[in-house]
Amino acid sequence: MILALDVGNTNIVFGAVNGGKTSFLSRIHTDRNKTEDEYAVIMKTLIEINGMKKITFDGAIISSVVPQLNEVLKKAVKMVCSHDPLLVGPGIKTGLNIRIDNPATLGSDLVVGAVAALAAYSKPLIIIDMGTATTMVAIDKNGVYRGGIIAPGVRVALDSLTHNAAQLQGISLDTPKKAIGTNTADCLRSGIVLGNAAMIDGMIDRMKDELEGEPTVIATGGLSPKIIPNCRHKIILDDDLLIKGLEIIYRKNVL
Repeated sequence: MILALDVGNTNIVFGAVNGGKTSFLSRIHTDRNKTEDEYAVIMKTLIEINGMKKITFDGAIISSVVPQLNEVLKKAVKMVCSHDPLLVGPGIKTGLNIRIDNPATLGSDLVVGAVAALAAYSKPLIIIDMGTATTMVAIDKNGVYRGGIIAPGVRVALDSLTHNAAQLQGISLDTPKKAIGTNTADCLRSGIVLGNAAMIDGMIDRMKDELEGEPTVIATGGLSPKIIPNCRHKIILDDDLLIKGLEIIYRKNVL
């Protein structure tokens, strides 16, 4: 059993995974001010709440886009599972063939998602991750990572809009009953929820034009269940995609 952490700018997703099967998945808020002790207490508590109190972990791995937290979380993970975790980055074997201008600049979360998708789904692939940013990456029929797009995340866009427009208030991300809103709240929901769904549909069409073959489209990330059901393309929701990818990378480097 491996303890895997995907550290994003908004949330830290962590879970226990073995053989591609996730025993539990939890999300905690990313807080750059927390100490290793505080993170260790939170993780240990959630592990026990999820019925894993007596589980012995064989190892741990972290993917992070928040460098300031790397050392803190490495220490916290060792407190929880008694293992020094691997950190996805330079020198780590992934098996991913990356063909972009500068592979060293590719975020570890995008690498991990691509590794997981390649192991589970047929190529070519489009992988959507909806968190602080919305990212979409393309993998061709030969399994080569070709690049992708980065767009403002759903919550980031909504928060920016309501912060900078005095008459607009925060709303829930419920799907509106129709695209043409007749009040401010429904107009916002249509623009944010349906607008992001339309953006994803449009980008899938454009990316398909540059890929040979019909791509399998997978979506993950905390906000994907709010948006993806409103898309018109067939998109597979895979909430623990990155956790499964982390296990694959761990085993490439340890076993």
